[in-house]
Amino acid sequence: MDDQLALRIQLFRESGQVRPEVADFVTAELAALSDRGRTVTEESAGMLTSHLMMALTRLLAGEPIEQFLTDDQVEAELAGHPEALAGAREVSARAATALGAELPDSEVNFLAMHLAVLAQHSTTA
Repeated sequence: MDDQLALRIQLFRESGQVRPEVADFVTAELAALSDRGRTVTEESAGMLTSHLMMALTRLLAGEPIEQFLTDDQVEAELAGHPEALAGAREVSARAATALGAELPDSEVNFLAMHLAVLAQHSTTA
């Protein structure tokens, strides 16, 4: 993880926008991605980081997460990236275990899109 991405997480944490356990969970997930050879930087994973932290924070606060009108379109896009969808489901399962917050399918799909983009960054880096 580069310094800019670490700063993003620090700002979320220090501003109180996310719970410490959410920031810790996301940081651990990013470290695991890096350990698996993904390029985890502000450029490649900044949006993934913010999206996951805010989605988990909303879930823990009991706020509803609406289905998106583009879910079918996102699912079609993911057809070519089964590993990203599997990875997103694994992250959701770990979040359910660690935080008690299981991401709904809509959020899993968007997380998978972020993971697919991250994989592309890693192969071109």
